[in-house]
Amino acid sequence: MNERSAYVSRLSDLRDELSRRNLSGFMIPHADEYQNEYTPDSAERLRWVTGFSGSAGVAVAWHDSAAIFVDGRYVLQVKTEVHPSCFVPYHTADLPVTDWLSSVLQPGSRLGYDPWLHTSDDVERLRVICEQAKAELVATTPNPIDVIWTDRPAVPLTPMIPHPLVYAGKDSQEKREELGRKLKEDRVGAAVITAPDSLAWLLNIRGEDLAYTPLSLCMGIVFQDGSVRLFIPRQKLTPQTLEHFGPSVFPCPPDTFEDELKKLGQQNMCVLCDPKKTPSWIVDCLRQQHVMIRHGDDPCVLPKACKNHVEAQGARNAHVRDGAALCRFLAWLDRESAGGKVTELDAASYLDACRQKNDLWKDMSFPTISGAGKNGAIIHYRSTPESNARLAPGTLYLVDSGAQYLDGTTDVTRTVAIGTPTAEHRDRYTRVLKGHITLATVRFPKGTTGSQLDVLARRSLWEVGLDYDHGTGHGVGSYLGVHEGPQRISKAGGSVALHPGMIVSNEPGYYKAGAYGIRLESLVLVTPCANMTGAERELYAFETLTLAPFDRRLIELSLLSKEDVTWINAYHARVCDVVCPLVDDETAGWLRDATQPL
Repeated sequence: MNERSAYVSRLSDLRDELSRRNLSGFMIPHADEYQNEYTPDSAERLRWVTGFSGSAGVAVAWHDSAAIFVDGRYVLQVKTEVHPSCFVPYHTADLPVTDWLSSVLQPGSRLGYDPWLHTSDDVERLRVICEQAKAELVATTPNPIDVIWTDRPAVPLTPMIPHPLVYAGKDSQEKREELGRKLKEDRVGAAVITAPDSLAWLLNIRGEDLAYTPLSLCMGIVFQDGSVRLFIPRQKLTPQTLEHFGPSVFPCPPDTFEDELKKLGQQNMCVLCDPKKTPSWIVDCLRQQHVMIRHGDDPCVLPKACKNHVEAQGARNAHVRDGAALCRFLAWLDRESAGGKVTELDAASYLDACRQKNDLWKDMSFPTISGAGKNGAIIHYRSTPESNARLAPGTLYLVDSGAQYLDGTTDVTRTVAIGTPTAEHRDRYTRVLKGHITLATVRFPKGTTGSQLDVLARRSLWEVGLDYDHGTGHGVGSYLGVHEGPQRISKAGGSVALHPGMIVSNEPGYYKAGAYGIRLESLVLVTPCANMTGAERELYAFETLTLAPFDRRLIELSLLSKEDVTWINAYHARVCDVVCPLVDDETAGWLRDATQPL
């Protein structure tokens, strides 16, 4: 059976299963019950049914049609991975899934969904659409895909690992007591925490259940006294981890979760649930027990995002080592790519190997994006043996990569010229760089949100009618998720004020479909703005953490202001001073040349 036939067969089998359950259609999100960005293989239902391997998207299998919906990061990728005879691809900005559903729902239609894979917010939106169409929304368990997916991988059961205080910077008991006091102030008896990264931060633990993100899959209930009931398979708990928990963290088998939720109702307890994160199954269970539900943000999210001084210094240290690895790679690339023999996979493999030699390295923070020429225009491109392109002279090469270190998480993108760039390459690159510099150097009042800053990175592109179809910045964790909320810099999002200690990416770009892509990404740390004489408001600034040069061959000096040039020269001097002592003589020589003043 060829690849297309396999997906045709799976869709047919799914429709047969839906018919047996008297369902008109079924929602297939890229999600697990924890709403993780990167999911275990056992939860990759969207990929198994459609072939789409991106980290965000949703499909709908209807009895006589099917569609898949992705954002701007994946509009090119989805067309290469999903056959339109099975699922028709749509950009969510052009046709949201809700609009498509409105066009197919009829009175009496029955739309199925897995209540573990959709948050309560998701379900409320679906319920409104169904009510408007006089259709029925049906919670469907077990998931019909699990019934037909006969060789579905096993759920991961790797050990939960204590995260040392030397990297965490704050004791778990102190965090839990602070959270408990906040619950008491808000007159909330308990909070249901379903996000593994929140529990990882709160309990100072990590795990290996997922690739790229050091999480142990689990859920918990946190109480006013700071105690936690943690629902996790016993096989994951080592004696070391149990000792680390202490007396007020109580591991419980996952199959007791429902009983514990019922007890909250019996105790007439007010319970906090984050409607953006909590599976609707949990909310439905609490409602059935007449629990008073308080909808609000996961109480771990904001304190987790605001890194303490130990975590902030860990991020700086991690970026120094990461910068040395990236500079070794860029020097190698400059030498080896001249003959046009290096491929995308060659380059990604060499870069990954450079990072793995670093102290405290644990994993990549996401699959390295290694895009040559037109592949660089695919925002979340992933090279395969079939698509693997050579880095040909006269083209641009985009590499977006990062690592997980015990003391921090990195994410960096650089775009380099292979051979001699064109005038258009230089113009577009410099406009992206100008946006990067403007954001890196901005000072902003306390209370400013990421959405208010987003335009700064786009102005130079907008001046000539150009733009990019993704956010400008995402939050980053501390040896946790490479994409972390609540902070972000984006047109459509970024409504949370930026606070000192938050780490966010600065990554404007430009993509010419079928030709090339440009993205320049560094991570920045929000810091108080010191020594501001005459300032009438408290100001914040960004400290750039990433240490890697920009390609001077791609910089068009005539487009830069004097201030732009000053910033680039100062940044390059810093990169050279910090990184040169950490690399071999050949790399150091290359780096000194690459960071010469403009």
